[in-house]
Amino acid sequence: MTCNDKSYQPLPVGMPLLTVVAAVLVDRESKVLLAQRPQGKKMAGLWEFPGGKLEMGETPETAIVRELKEELGIDTSENCLAPLTFVSHRYDDFHLFMPVFVCRQWKGFLTPQEGQNFIWVTARQLRDYPMPSADLPIIPVLQDLL
Repeated sequence: MTCNDKSYQPLPVGMPLLTVVAAVLVDRESKVLLAQRPQGKKMAGLWEFPGGKLEMGETPETAIVRELKEELGIDTSENCLAPLTFVSHRYDDFHLFMPVFVCRQWKGFLTPQEGQNFIWVTARQLRDYPMPSADLPIIPVLQDLL
């Protein structure tokens, strides 16, 4: 495929476009946090970057601040978020659009609020963990960054 490839395909009629946000939390040792999707959720057992769906009237930044509080019990602010990349990925039943932010500063202790496991890994270790397809394009970006 080249940049001139004409393989663009519009969303199939009726396929929803889902906008979610994700945060790459990076600690002082440049390790990245992965959270494991809990049982009972779609794609349970896979590892992902924390985040979630935008609610009505939210900006991506507001949504990720809320999601980090809800999922991990930590506080951060929009000023502590840096845009990293975005992902556009088609699943069988929806198309996902995901702005991704890096966050290196937060307050509080990570406490799984939804029963999920989490782990700190180096950028080189990211491919060792099974992840949703939409998260995979984030890995090389992080490997270049860290």
